[in-house]
Amino acid sequence: MDPDSSGSPEKQIADLRARVLRLEAALRRQGIAFEDETQAALPSVRQIPVQEARPAPLPATPELPVEPPVLLQSTIAAAKDDRSLESRIGSQWFNRIGILAVLIGMAWFLKLAIDNHWIGPTGRVIIGLIAGAALIGWSERFRSRGFAAFSYSLKALGSGILYLSLWAAYGLFALISGSAAFAAMIVVTAFNGNMCWVQNSELLALYAIVGGFSTPLLLSNGENHEVTLFSYLLLLNVAVLVLVVLRPWSRLLFGAFTGTVLFFLGWSIRFYSDAQFERTAFFLSVFFLIFAFAPRLVRLPNSEGPLSGADGLVVVGLPLLNAAFGFLGFYAMLQSTGAVWAQPWVAVAFGAFYLLILRLPSRGALRTSPSALSALHLTIAVAFLTIAIPLKAHGRWITIGWLVEGAALLWLARRVASRLLRGLALIALVLGLAALIVIHAAVSTTIIFNQRFGTYLVSVLVFAFVNRLASGAGGDSEPEFAISWPMTGAVALLIVNVLILVAIGWEIHNYWWFVRYTGDWAVMRDYRMYAQFTYSALFMIFGAIQLAVGFWKRSAFLRWQALILLAISIAKVFLVDVSQLSQGYRIVSFLGLGVLLLAVSFVYQKDWLNLRGLERHPQ
Repeated sequence: MDPDSSGSPEKQIADLRARVLRLEAALRRQGIAFEDETQAALPSVRQIPVQEARPAPLPATPELPVEPPVLLQSTIAAAKDDRSLESRIGSQWFNRIGILAVLIGMAWFLKLAIDNHWIGPTGRVIIGLIAGAALIGWSERFRSRGFAAFSYSLKALGSGILYLSLWAAYGLFALISGSAAFAAMIVVTAFNGNMCWVQNSELLALYAIVGGFSTPLLLSNGENHEVTLFSYLLLLNVAVLVLVVLRPWSRLLFGAFTGTVLFFLGWSIRFYSDAQFERTAFFLSVFFLIFAFAPRLVRLPNSEGPLSGADGLVVVGLPLLNAAFGFLGFYAMLQSTGAVWAQPWVAVAFGAFYLLILRLPSRGALRTSPSALSALHLTIAVAFLTIAIPLKAHGRWITIGWLVEGAALLWLARRVASRLLRGLALIALVLGLAALIVIHAAVSTTIIFNQRFGTYLVSVLVFAFVNRLASGAGGDSEPEFAISWPMTGAVALLIVNVLILVAIGWEIHNYWWFVRYTGDWAVMRDYRMYAQFTYSALFMIFGAIQLAVGFWKRSAFLRWQALILLAISIAKVFLVDVSQLSQGYRIVSFLGLGVLLLAVSFVYQKDWLNLRGLERHPQ
C-alpha cells in the first residue's frame, strides 16, 4: 500500500478496499471464483472512530503491482497442477458430454412429439427457437458472474438447438424454403461470430465455425449447388481470416481449412465433371490462396521464437497440407480432362508461387514471416520444381534434370550461405544419382556416342562441378553433425571416379557383347577373355592416372583411391585373369601389373612428397 501522509483514515481504507477488489478481479481472470464478500470482509468507513488528532505521517512506500502475492501465486499454481486432470474431467469432458446428451435428448423429444402428435409442426419449431434463444440469453448471467467457460457451453448448446430447429422447419416440416432456412442459419452464425468478437472468446469462435460448416450439411438436398456451396465456404473462410488477423486465434484457421477440404472432396467425388472445370479451378485457386497467405497474416504471440501447439500447427502443418491440397486438386482435374501436358507446368507454377511468397516483404497486415515458415516455403518450392522434372521428362532426362537442379541449388546455396538450400541440393543430387542407376538407357551398337554414355558424361561433369564448388567454400563454422563443404567435395570426387569407371566399363561390355554376335565363332568363344583383359587394363591405367594426379595435386585422398583401385587390379589379375585369360593375355596382364607396381613402389621410395618427414613430424 501507499498511504497518503496528508490523507485521512477514511481515504486510506477506501484505497485498501479498491486494492482488494482489483486483487479479486485478477484472481478471477485466472479462473479462481470468489463470493462477493468484500463488503462484509472490510469494515465500513462509518464504523471506524475518527480521532480528533491527525495520525502521524507514514513513510512513503512504492506502490505494488495489482497481482496476487508470490506465495499466493505459487499456492494457486500448485493447486491447479495437483487438480489439473480432475479439473479437465469435471469442467471440460463432462461439459461436452452434457452438451451432446442434451442435444440428443432434444432430438428424441422432437421425435417423440412428432410420433404422438402432442403439438403441431409450427409449435415444435417455435419451442425449439425459443429454447435456443433462452439458453443463449441465460448464458450471459453465468458469464457476468465469472463462469465464462460454462457460459460459452450454454451458448453452444443454444446455437445447436437453433440450427436443429431451423433444419426441422425446412427438412422435416417444410414450413420454410431452403433459401429462408439458409439465411436464418447465416444469421445465427453471424450472431455467434459477433459474440465471440465482443466477448473476445476463441472458444465461441470455434463454436461459430462448427455451426457455420454444419449449415450446408443440414440443408443439403442431394443436388449439385456448386456456386452456392463454394461461395458460402468462401465467405466463411474470409470471415475466419479476418478474425485471425485481428485476434491471436490461430487454431480457427486449421478448423476452417479442414472443413473446406472435406466439403471440396465430398462435392468432387459426387458431382464433379469436366464441364465444371473453369468454375472449380477458380474456387480451388481462391481457397488455396487464402490458406497460403494465412500463416503470414495470422497474429502469433512470438513469430521469431519457438512455436508450439496451434501456432506451430498453423505455421508448419497448414502450409504443407494446403500445398498438397491445391496441387493434387489441379492434378486430378487435369488428369480427368486429359490435359496431362499441363501437369508439370502446374508444379512449376506452384514452385514459383512459393518462391514469390517467400520474397514478399512485411507490409500492412502481411506480417514478417517466421524463420520456420520461410524455411518451409523454400522447401515446398524446391519440392515442386523437383516434382515437375519427372512429370515433364522421361528416361535419361529425369536423371539429367535432377542432377542439374542439384548443382544449381548448390551453387545458389554457396552464394546465399544457406544450409537449408545446401541440404535440398544434396537431396536432388542423390535423386539424380539414384535415377542414373535405376533408369537404364536403351542399348546401342554405337560405342561412346550413345545415350547412356552421354548421361554418365553429364553426371561426371555435374559432380566435378560440385567438387570444385565445395573446394572453394569454407567449412570452419559448420555445426556438429552437418555435412560440411569439404566432406561434400570429397564425396563428389569419389563419385566422379566411380562414374568414370562405370561408364567406360559399360562401353567395354557393349563393345564385346555386340562383337560376340558378328558370327565369328572364334570371337564368340573368346568373348569373355577379351572383356576381362580389357577390364584389367582399364583398372590399371585409371589407377595409374589417379596416382599421378594425386602426386601432382598433393592429394592424399586421390592417392588412396588409386591404391585401392590398384589393389582391386591385383586381386583380379591373380584370381580371375589366371583362370580366364589365354596364355598370351595372361602374360601381358601380369607383366603390365608388375611394371606398374614397380613404378609405384619406386615413386614412393623416392619420397617425392616427403611423406616420411610428415610421419616423423606431424603437423
